[in-house]
Amino acid sequence: MNYIISFKNLILTVVLLIFTVHGSSAEKSIALGYEPKYDTGFVHFDYVDPTSTKKGTIRLSAFGTFESLNPFLLKSLAPAGLNDLVFETLMERSLDEPSSSYGHIASGYNLANDGLSVTYYIKDNATFSNGDSITSSDVLFSYSTLISEVAHPQYRIYWADIKSVKILDEKSIKFIFKRKNPELHMIIGDIPIFSRKWLEGKKFDQTILEKPIASGPYIIDSFEPGRYITYKRNQNYWAIEEPTRVGMYNFDYIKFKYYKDMTVGLEAFKAGEYDYIFENHSKRWARDYSGPNFVNGSIKKLQLKHDNNAGIQGFIFNTRKEIFQNKKVREAITYAFDFKWSNQNLFYNQYQRCTSFFSNSELSANIKPSDNERKLAKKLSIPEKKVVNKNLSFINQSSGIRENLKKAKNIFDELGWKVRKNVLHDDNDNPVEFDFLLAQKGFERILAPFAKNLSKLGIKLNYRTIDVSLYQRRVDTFDFDMMVMSYPQKQSPGNELFAMFHSSSSDKKGSYNVGGIKNNSVDKLVDKIVFSSSRSEMITASHLLDRLLWNEFYLLPNWYINQHRIAYFDKFSFPRKLPRYYQPTDYILKTWSLK
Repeated sequence: MNYIISFKNLILTVVLLIFTVHGSSAEKSIALGYEPKYDTGFVHFDYVDPTSTKKGTIRLSAFGTFESLNPFLLKSLAPAGLNDLVFETLMERSLDEPSSSYGHIASGYNLANDGLSVTYYIKDNATFSNGDSITSSDVLFSYSTLISEVAHPQYRIYWADIKSVKILDEKSIKFIFKRKNPELHMIIGDIPIFSRKWLEGKKFDQTILEKPIASGPYIIDSFEPGRYITYKRNQNYWAIEEPTRVGMYNFDYIKFKYYKDMTVGLEAFKAGEYDYIFENHSKRWARDYSGPNFVNGSIKKLQLKHDNNAGIQGFIFNTRKEIFQNKKVREAITYAFDFKWSNQNLFYNQYQRCTSFFSNSELSANIKPSDNERKLAKKLSIPEKKVVNKNLSFINQSSGIRENLKKAKNIFDELGWKVRKNVLHDDNDNPVEFDFLLAQKGFERILAPFAKNLSKLGIKLNYRTIDVSLYQRRVDTFDFDMMVMSYPQKQSPGNELFAMFHSSSSDKKGSYNVGGIKNNSVDKLVDKIVFSSSRSEMITASHLLDRLLWNEFYLLPNWYINQHRIAYFDKFSFPRKLPRYYQPTDYILKTWSLK
């Protein structure tokens, strides 16, 4: 046999090897715990209309203000739509699967056999809005910038298990892990990619009003901070025929107009100042969506079903504050909120009470712990006394709020807190009162009856609505006693749980752990969820995490709805099939078009 290979044949072999790595051998999709729905040759997602036309303008509303065109900073507010319309990621998330991604900027990836690194391959046709080709250097630059001290700390938490990054060539880049992390190769695909030229000669935190250079379907056309922003469809958009974009982003212009008060904003919508509105206020939906344009059919009301994991919304206690460091105090205050009365008198019976940190999902724990939960707790050395029934005693209000207030008083009596002259005093003889931080005036009507119930216990609740910018700064620095907090969840929760509930994020300004949760058992369960080897393992760990978080009364649970309430002027076409997991405005901007 002749072992001599000619130089020409060697070159051909190398070329073929490169083609194999960058092409056929690379994985095109990621799904956690199941087979991806779409095969490698799919043409478009099922929830789009590939024949939709691209034309015209859609006008929307936004609440509050914006200060910056950089959405990745801690200390500034970015405009509505910026992340989704201007910036793109290596992979595209599917809206009709629990946790799946498909190659977008990246043609695919290769996960190492040992699970300790992943290599991503960038498409040759992927370009930024200025026409420059996207390279591995841009991916590295974007990642390095986002995990730097000047960016929002959520990114450092999210990608904390990345050890290092290595550029292999102009179109391939390797991420090396500190440890095996079953989700990490997937969330690397979520890194927003932007051009180095956007920051040329400037520091990242000084790019306040510099229009971004990124790869998305839109570029910023015009804006006035606090008043409006208009996005223009990029006529040279590189991905218009990619399967992850066919049938999507069909408007030539997308304009957000800002309103300080959404009651005023709704009247502007009814008068035709903008075309579409997503309503999250039950009273407005029940009473204010009426008038001539509704009667004549110009405006349509629609409730869109979804299967989103609703997570939880509630009044979160800042456990950094001395008053809320005792779980029994948090429990007693929780008894003072009358959801049944609020749902009947304020919400027009549109909501269900949250009874889980994973509402509307299979991840929600039952009342009684399962054998699998007990086995997992034992394996993780979680004290048996924590693996108990979910405390739903405050949920059942068939006997009315009076009985709940008696339960709250009994707790304070057990703590030795005394009422004098109608004022509750703690065991240090301090009068009990706290503040509630608000950014939406509409929430004041919800807090008023809550404050009245607390006053019956001798507790004073102070609340007022402040400017959105000041509100965000106070939240980021944990400068509050109590506030409304929402923890949306994925169908397959993962590394984002570190930012929400893990002790490592409790003291990091800007993290989502605004309640200051520090709990060793919770930490173990977050680790277990993230590093689970199967979906069944992840579900059991999620059930146990739900049980522990719930029974610690970190948050006074509010409510959820499994439908999106929208209204729009009858000028749009939309696909027949809805996705399963989606946010309404994102879905509409992705898939609707003008008639």
